[in-house]
Formats: sequence, structure tokens, C-alpha cells
Amino acid sequence: MPTMDDILEHIGEFNFFQKQTFLFLALLSAAFTPIYVGIVFLAFTPDHRCRSPGVPELSRRCGWSLAEELNYTVPGPGPEGQAFPRQCRRYEVDWNQSALGCVDPLAGLAANSSLLPLGPCRHGWVYDTPGSSIVTEFNLVCTNSWMLDLFQSAVNVGFFIGSVGIGYIADRFGRKLCLLITILINASSGVLMAISPNYTWMLIFRLIQGLVSKAGWLIGYILITEFVGLSYRRTVGILYQVAFTVGLLVLAGVAYVLPHWRWLQFTVTLPNFCFLLYYWCVPESPRWLISQNKDAKAMKIIKHIAKKNGKSLPTSLQSLGSDEEVGEKLNPSFLDLVRTPQIRKHTLILMYNWFTSSVLYQGLIMYMGLAGSNIYLDFLYSALVEFPAALIILVTIDRVGRRHPWAASNMVAGAACLASVFIPEDLRWLRVTVVCLGRMGITMAYEMVCLVNAELYPTCIRNLGVLVCSSMCDIGGIITPFLVYRLTSIWHELPLVVFAVVGLVAGGLVLLLPETKGKTLPETIEEAENMQRPRKNKEKMIYLQVKKLDTPLN
Repeated sequence: MPTMDDILEHIGEFNFFQKQTFLFLALLSAAFTPIYVGIVFLAFTPDHRCRSPGVPELSRRCGWSLAEELNYTVPGPGPEGQAFPRQCRRYEVDWNQSALGCVDPLAGLAANSSLLPLGPCRHGWVYDTPGSSIVTEFNLVCTNSWMLDLFQSAVNVGFFIGSVGIGYIADRFGRKLCLLITILINASSGVLMAISPNYTWMLIFRLIQGLVSKAGWLIGYILITEFVGLSYRRTVGILYQVAFTVGLLVLAGVAYVLPHWRWLQFTVTLPNFCFLLYYWCVPESPRWLISQNKDAKAMKIIKHIAKKNGKSLPTSLQSLGSDEEVGEKLNPSFLDLVRTPQIRKHTLILMYNWFTSSVLYQGLIMYMGLAGSNIYLDFLYSALVEFPAALIILVTIDRVGRRHPWAASNMVAGAACLASVFIPEDLRWLRVTVVCLGRMGITMAYEMVCLVNAELYPTCIRNLGVLVCSSMCDIGGIITPFLVYRLTSIWHELPLVVFAVVGLVAGGLVLLLPETKGKTLPETIEEAENMQRPRKNKEKMIYLQVKKLDTPLN
């Protein structure tokens, strides 16, 4: 029976149909960006101070500048320069009293303003920003700052739950059906989040977005890798992730134009409804249909692909076998990911590498603390780092394979973190350069784990395997902020030491995986089990055949 890769060699591995489908799914990848990192703009926290009734009127009467108003009416920074008192405390003073003068108005109330009692912000806050965010609208600062942490964690919790549940559904009921469902729920919940009347509803819709959005992104990734031929699989896999990076650049521009979070949320969400048109544009994966013994439907799609590509399907390849001729179809199970020894090893190593990529990728961004106060430029610069990483992958993996560049990128990231521990603070330029090198290394590792993950699992559990393993990056996303901030309070360089150890171990484990360069996607669990030793199996088969021929006939 011919494999799907054999058929694609005749009907086109990356012709008009695949290019068109890739463009459609790449748009889906770019649209995932606002959900994954849009929190930077949706929930930015500007400089703020307690609102004190009477201060604006006194400032106007005295003709104060903003700097003078802050100097006279706002408490100074706390111990060791901490901003907490300035942002979360106010002088317990009635600013409406007429006895207050315009020059050092608090001098008549106390010999030293530091002796005046401080109280909480009972009347809200004043934010120094021309736009708005969920922080400024719902006052998620000071004693309510934990609500912002919860908002950030909610989407990662949704990623984790959705990856596991929808991964099973996609392998059980099909890629296309799950893709369309996730698009509809994602778009609807995004709009509802934009019009949420309070924090609770906004948090609920944010969680729902997390449940479906990442799963939809990964289903699109798997679809495009299953549509193209062997020689193009790695290219479309990397470029699909490059589309996400392009989305980062677009997001920075849109956020700059729309500094109000509700309008920004509307703008980045509404295009998702257009993706429902994929019902007519993107067919079901023929690989999945074949794995489910739906050969007639698979052949219909194969002929459609051949027609789109202007190719003809040879008669010898037009028969995949009827449903009656094939045994009982295989339903995906979580146990299939650990039942057999090689797939079990692949699962554990991939889960650890997904976790590592998330922790180092997000951790290095938080630790670097991009210099400057312009969040739009900072975000843009950090996104540009990812393009050289993708270029290096495209140049190397066809020449030296997947495994060694992947292992090297993890080790470079770990080594860069370790080296930066020993760089003096006065050589900040060198420190930032080394950390950026680590950021590039872990970006390569992030893209490689997504590519190789799909290549190591058979078709019947590929979607489930990718989504379950990638769920570990959501666990990493949940704990990384706590990892960075808690360890920094113990020793400022301790997070880098942890990142170094985690990255170096990940690089070593990658070397235990089989090389997937030049290999067809496994269709069965048996093929996936034999990926590490195809040459030995082949040589053994030839030896047995020769041995049989040498045996004298009786």
C-alpha cells in the first residue's frame, strides 16, 4: 500500500495547493500572537499615585507644574528606593482646607513631611498614561496587584487544559472540525472579553481563550506539516513559527496606534471570524483519514490536491484499500504516549524540552528587563531577535540534521546564562549581549521542539502527542514569574544559574532522540518505535533473506 509521502511525490509536495493552505494557516499563526503575548499591552502598568481630592484644585490655584505637584503632595519612595509608598500610600491630609499655602504646603502641618501619617488610596489612583489598560480600568495595583498575576496565569492554565483535551479530540474526530471549533470559540470569547463589564467576566473569557487558542495554533501547525511532502516539511514548520514572529511586529504597531485596551482587543480579535471561511478552503488531513480507515474520503481529498496542483494521480496509487479490508481503526489514547519504550522515552524528553524552552524563553525576557521606557520599541526589538534564529535553523537542519542544532541551541542558551553570572555589572553591554545570545539560542530550541515533536509521533496520535507534550510549556509559563522573582530576592544571579542547569540538561537529553532528517512521518506506532534503528532492521532483513537462499534444499 502506498504511503501519503509516496502519493505527494506524484501530485506535488509543495505546489499551488500547499502554498495556498500554508498562507491561510500562517495567518492563523500570526493571529495567535495577541493572545500569547498581548498581555504586554493589554495590562501594562503605568506610573501611578493615589488620587487625593483637593490636590488638582490646589495645584491649579498655585500654578504648580506636575513635578512640583508630585513633590509637594505625594510621599517619596520607600526604603532602598522602593516605589510602594509613593504609589500605594497618600498623606492623611485634607487638601481642601484653605490654610494650605503654595510653597511647601505641608510645612505648617509637621516639621518634616516624613512624620505625617500615611494611609491607603481610598479614592483610587491617578495614572500617568494617555491610554488605558485593564490595570488602569480595574485598578489592579497595590493590594490588588495579585489580580493581574491571576489574569496572566489564567490564559496559561487554559493553554494547559486545552492542549490535553483538544489534542485528544483532534486525533479522535479530525483536525478540521477541531480547528473550526477553536476558531469560533476563540473569536467569540475575545470579543466578549473586550466588552466585559467587570474583572470577573474578563477573567472568565480570558480563560476560555486560553482553552482553545493554543490548541488551534498547534492543530494548524500539524495540518500544514501533514499536507506537504517530506523535503518541505521542515521549511513550512519553521516558517509557520516565523509567521508568529511577524505577528509580534504587527501587534506592536497596532498597539501603538490603539493605546486603549478595549479597542486593541476588538481589533486583534475580529479577524479571527474570517478564519471560519477555512471550512471551504482547508480540507481534512488525508493522513488522519487514512489512519482512521476512511480511505475513500482520503482519496477524494488527494484527487482534489492533485487537481489544484495541476497533476494527475497514477492509477497504481488510486487504491488505498477499502474500509472492510482494514482492521479495526485505532482510537488515540493517552496510554499510547507511554505504552511502548521508544515513544515513552520520546514523550518524557519532549515534555522536559517544552518546559525548558518556556522557562528560559520567558525567564530571560523578564530577567533582562529591557532598557528604556518605550514599551513599543522594547517589544519590537525583542521580536527582531527571533528572525536570525529562524534563519540559522533553515540553513543548518537540512545539512546537519535536527538533533545536533537543537542540542547545541539548548546548550548555548544554558552556557550564555552561566557565563553572564561571572560578567561584572560595569560591563553591562557585554552582559546584555551574552543574554541576547542565550535568548537567540532558546528561540531556536523553541522552534526546533515544535518541529521535531510532530515528526516523532505516528499519525494516529500525532496531534495528541504534540499537544500533551507542549502542555509542559504552559506549566513553565505559570511558574516562571515566581521562579525569577523569588530566586532574585535570594541572590540576584540565582535565576541565571537555574536557567543554565536546565538548558544544559535539555541539550544533553536531545542527543538521546533519533534523527528525523530525511525520514517519512511515521504512520503507525511500530514505525515510530523503529525510527532509531531502521538501518539495523533493514540489514537484518537482508541477512535473513540471504541466509535463507544459502540453505540447501532437501
